[in-house]
Amino acid sequence: MAFDAGMLYAVLEEIKKECLGLRVEKVHQPTKDEILLLLRGKRLSVNLGSVCPRISLTQLVKDNPQKPPMLCLLLRKHLLGAILDGVSLIGFDRVARLSFSGTDEMGFPAKRLLYAELMGKYSNLILTDEKNKIIAVAKPIDFADSDIRQLLPGLVYEAPPVASKADPLALNKEAFLSSFASYPQEKTAVRFLTDTLAGTATVVARELVFRTTGGVDTLLSSVAPDVLFSIVSAHFLALKDGETHPTVMRDAKGTPVAYGYTEYRHREDCTKESFESFSALFDAYFGERDRIERIHSRGADLVRLVSHAESRLVKKLALLRDELASSEKSEEYRQMGDLITAEIYRLKRGTASFVATDYSVDPPAPVTVPLDTRLSPAANAQRYYKLYAKAKTAKEMVAKQIALAEEELAYIASVSAFLTRAETEADLGEIRDELYRAGYGSRMKKYTPMKAVKARPYTFVSPNGYRVLCGKNNLQNELLTFRTAEKGDLWFHAKGVPGSHVILVCGGEEPPEEDYTFAAAVAAHHSAATGDLVAVDYTRVKNVKKPPASRPGYVTYKTNYTAFVRPLAAEETKGNETW
Repeated sequence: MAFDAGMLYAVLEEIKKECLGLRVEKVHQPTKDEILLLLRGKRLSVNLGSVCPRISLTQLVKDNPQKPPMLCLLLRKHLLGAILDGVSLIGFDRVARLSFSGTDEMGFPAKRLLYAELMGKYSNLILTDEKNKIIAVAKPIDFADSDIRQLLPGLVYEAPPVASKADPLALNKEAFLSSFASYPQEKTAVRFLTDTLAGTATVVARELVFRTTGGVDTLLSSVAPDVLFSIVSAHFLALKDGETHPTVMRDAKGTPVAYGYTEYRHREDCTKESFESFSALFDAYFGERDRIERIHSRGADLVRLVSHAESRLVKKLALLRDELASSEKSEEYRQMGDLITAEIYRLKRGTASFVATDYSVDPPAPVTVPLDTRLSPAANAQRYYKLYAKAKTAKEMVAKQIALAEEELAYIASVSAFLTRAETEADLGEIRDELYRAGYGSRMKKYTPMKAVKARPYTFVSPNGYRVLCGKNNLQNELLTFRTAEKGDLWFHAKGVPGSHVILVCGGEEPPEEDYTFAAAVAAHHSAATGDLVAVDYTRVKNVKKPPASRPGYVTYKTNYTAFVRPLAAEETKGNETW
């Protein structure tokens, strides 16, 4: 799964084909570890994250911070308007060099070089002039960090030191066989390849050994050196000639577990999915995960707030239900008071208890009534009647509190569901504003209400051309249902679970059956429902009402029907969604 030198070589070849000769029109820095260059319709992304550093073309659109970081400003100063005229790999290592031709501040021709070092937690991005003098660096390294190699503005850039290994793209058979003979034969063939070939990841070495011997744990002593050389040289020759196969491996659940520039035949436990380009591969493999990580980082305060609110409500409900159970004794207190009143003629002060007959049950049964010896019989009866009145009132109040807590818990669950599907900073901003309006502002440190933002719900087109609108949060749900939609439009919502309000815009018409199904599938997809078939309620918008003083997004409806549909698949959503 590693983004090794072979993968980088293949990706750079694709960038050469698509981007050479294009002018840099914009430079963005969506996150601390990502730089985005817009080259006349092409989006070139350089990701320096410690987990999955990479460079590739992308179609994904990401929000940018309101104030660009200093690195972004420096890159704009030196690269805007420049033409990408060179893309190369430094040696056979995970270092890419992008060459740009432009002009300096005085209008004279100038050369700028951008080095992307994609080495895990040591990944870096360095901008230099034509003499390799560093202009800007994403992660400066001074003498306190390393006494071997420093990366600071003003210093001369030097590529990272590399081990003395053979270049796989220029293999010499004699040298390869000599290395094979001198390498410890008791070690594995995979270890031999990773130790002697530059820039070769373990997963690639396993594939090459598998193609040679049919296994991945074969000892070097059991491998025919000529056959291994033939397989290895053919593999890297195909890479050099551009014969690559962008592939993603998925496990039995369909989760992506690995990717590569060739098909990994040794991963027999996985299904293979091929892509037309590496840009499509990385968008598919990293797109959803990057979105989730970005939401978790930028919306961490919201995740904590919602999580704490949910746990608080769960504990509160448990206490209230215990209190409600204890208040169920109210009828017992009333019964004790009635029995004392009925037998008061024969009771005396100081009596600890007495046995009375309860005629309210069939057959009548004896009941032992405890008394307070300090009180008169009449006072004991009044004490029980007071306990009955208190328990009865508590029962009513606790029942109301339970209903309110359950309503709030359902609201928090809906916010949590929308939060997991948020895609942009604007989506997070609307959810944050919704929580503020709902009374959670005291839990948001230094938060000020956001300016009015134009709601941008999901918009789809049904099979027969009807517009389908889908809310991204509770505020958008209300806006769609009660302001955007007309009374004759159709309203959809997953039954009994948090989810989006979906409007099938039909103006009172009766759409074909497939349009009903499509809108219901959208509602099922944008909900917390699970399973192959999801129950979705639908009715005309005129039948949907909002109770006074209810939580955002909470509605009641009548005269509805229920359909069981398959949720819209993710690829169908992306293919039909408009903004």
